[in-house]
Amino acid sequence: MPSKDAKSAQKKGGKLSKAEKEQLQKEEDERREKEEEEARLLAEKEEQERLERERKEQEENQRLELKDKDRREDELNELRHLLEENQTAVTKWETDSRAKAKWDRYMRCDGSPDPSVQQEINTFINLWWEDPEVQIKPVLKECALALRLLEELEGMLRDQPEPADALRYKETLLSIQTLIQSKLDHSTEEILKSANAHSDIETGNMQTVVQDDIITLCLWANLNKNPRFKGFQFEEVGLGFELPKQLAISDVAVRILHTNYDHLSHLANLKSQNPSRMSLGLGAREEPLLEGATPVGECGETEGDGDRRGSTQQGNADEEVQSVRGSEGRKSAVSVISMKEERRSGQKQLEDAKQKLEENGSQIDTMLEGDDSGEGDSAPTPMEPVINSYEGQVVDLQQYTPLGGVFYCDVFRLPPQSQQLNGWEMRELLDTGLQPFPYPTEQTQIQGSASMKLEDSGVLTCPPVGVTVTLPDSVLFLEDPQVARWDPEGQHWKTDCISETSYDQAERKISFKMDSFYAFTLLQDSYANMPFQSWELRPLGQDSALLTITAALTEVSITIKGSKCMLQSDQERGLNHILGQWMSPSQLQKAMVSAGVNIFVNQYSDKYVSVNAKDPLLEHTVYEQMALLSSAFAFSWSQWNTQCGHEHLVLQVCEHLDPVPVREDSWCVYLLGARRSQRLRIKEHSEAFSPELDPGSEFHSTFLHMLRDGMSPAGQERRSHHLFVEAVHRLLRATRPLTYS
Repeated sequence: MPSKDAKSAQKKGGKLSKAEKEQLQKEEDERREKEEEEARLLAEKEEQERLERERKEQEENQRLELKDKDRREDELNELRHLLEENQTAVTKWETDSRAKAKWDRYMRCDGSPDPSVQQEINTFINLWWEDPEVQIKPVLKECALALRLLEELEGMLRDQPEPADALRYKETLLSIQTLIQSKLDHSTEEILKSANAHSDIETGNMQTVVQDDIITLCLWANLNKNPRFKGFQFEEVGLGFELPKQLAISDVAVRILHTNYDHLSHLANLKSQNPSRMSLGLGAREEPLLEGATPVGECGETEGDGDRRGSTQQGNADEEVQSVRGSEGRKSAVSVISMKEERRSGQKQLEDAKQKLEENGSQIDTMLEGDDSGEGDSAPTPMEPVINSYEGQVVDLQQYTPLGGVFYCDVFRLPPQSQQLNGWEMRELLDTGLQPFPYPTEQTQIQGSASMKLEDSGVLTCPPVGVTVTLPDSVLFLEDPQVARWDPEGQHWKTDCISETSYDQAERKISFKMDSFYAFTLLQDSYANMPFQSWELRPLGQDSALLTITAALTEVSITIKGSKCMLQSDQERGLNHILGQWMSPSQLQKAMVSAGVNIFVNQYSDKYVSVNAKDPLLEHTVYEQMALLSSAFAFSWSQWNTQCGHEHLVLQVCEHLDPVPVREDSWCVYLLGARRSQRLRIKEHSEAFSPELDPGSEFHSTFLHMLRDGMSPAGQERRSHHLFVEAVHRLLRATRPLTYS
């Protein structure tokens, strides 16, 4: 403090003397030294308190670690016992289900053959092949039965039978697929033979639509040959086409055949798994086929007919588990047909099919969506996606999913029509079957993907063909659909030869032009809904829970009750056929993917989605324990999961016994590692991440025991049924929310 004399001098406005200045400086130095000493003492005290606190925390952590170490073996053994007990019960239930399905199939008295019994399926194929019925309605009924048999065959293949049985099932499957398309072609020809008898009064042409729940057949026959004809719309089914003038004045018929199943994509996937038979990029060497080998999918095809061969609908084979084995000594369906068809023109087609299957049987993959798709247990060995840059427009089916089935767009020569003469009806009979009409007329133009040939006047000599499609009601497109056409030579989907694509979102109608007639499909990015924005799994009661995933473009809720699941969504268009339907997890996954709502991952997903990579073994273990406790605990996404590193997981958890939404202040944050689980002091909305242990909690070697440590008596009474645990576990493994959000 300044002295009284110094203060007096300052008040009088006089200058301070040298002594006064020195006095003031001395007092200032003393004051500063005193403050510094006080600060030093305070800092020393705080440091001592910090060191003492850290010492106590370290002692407490050591005590908790020793406690955790002492009980670690017991906790791990208890968890292992619970998981093994559940798995044993699930395995027994699956075995019993297969036995019951086998017995139910044996006792089914509906006249349908058992595809696992070679004699029965051979008889069915033989009789259907020789059946002269060509009327479309009966043929569609027979096709529906054949498709159900294909579902059963796919189910048996999914059960991983013995190699000899698997090859036999694949032979049978291919034979039935060939028969389905052959029967549809025969029925198409029969309708066209009498086109003039069913011509439309207004247009002078014949147009008709025949459909059932699976197949839609649209036919138009050009009887009038009006050069001003532009196109026709099949309004009742939302399909239409536009023809260039060359075809409008020709004896042609146009067919648009829409199948809800996809018979072609599995051929492209087979090709991607057989690199020696495909171009791996520009300049890459392409291995030739072995002499006599026939590419998969080309058997039973006539020239220009390669893009009209069929395959089966995806089946619910995991629920219709079949384990019946036929005798290995019996002849296959292909060989039986071949014997019967020595006197028929179709013999060569089926002989080629058998030869192809024998040479490439070990490589055939029916592209089934199995029960464990994306679940890791029995998934095939992951491989790098094959990038085919042939013309740069080959569709990568690991990235894109065909939706809504396949549309076969064909133009045929119009068969000779009957003539009335003196009361007699005369018709020229041909033994050629349906004859494709070549368009464009030059093969080089068909195979080229560049522009059409121009006349000297600059006008296209072969203008493109227009197509209009209303999106199927059974599919939800989250983005504007893309169009791809089937390349029968390369055996893959391609986006070339398609132009002027436009999409009316309000009308759900897409229009485009193709330089020729092709089978085509509509594509959607398989990972359009990824990564997820958030997720939550909360109980609704005993053996009941609700999994809600807020994906990139939509929100999906799945109710789990017992072993069944049910989809819930605010988006009804395209999903009405599956909303509110109880299914198994695998059935629901298949239905959602087919409907365009894909929230499920596979071995290729991380190559197309930016993921929060985690230790897969730790992630799998956490899903197992979440499933065990999902009747009593709610789990949710945490922002801190992206900041805890590859070796740890962070999620929010709270005990929740009421079927109501979880309150925000109820959540606690948990840090999970391979050797330790703990509750954290931080909350979801804290300013920064910290791994500090929540006071009053302990370390545990398993997530299960960590949560049980503070569980209420009411929660402890909720012991989940093994089928419910398995259903929850399958959904968690299929979606992997801890990595993909």
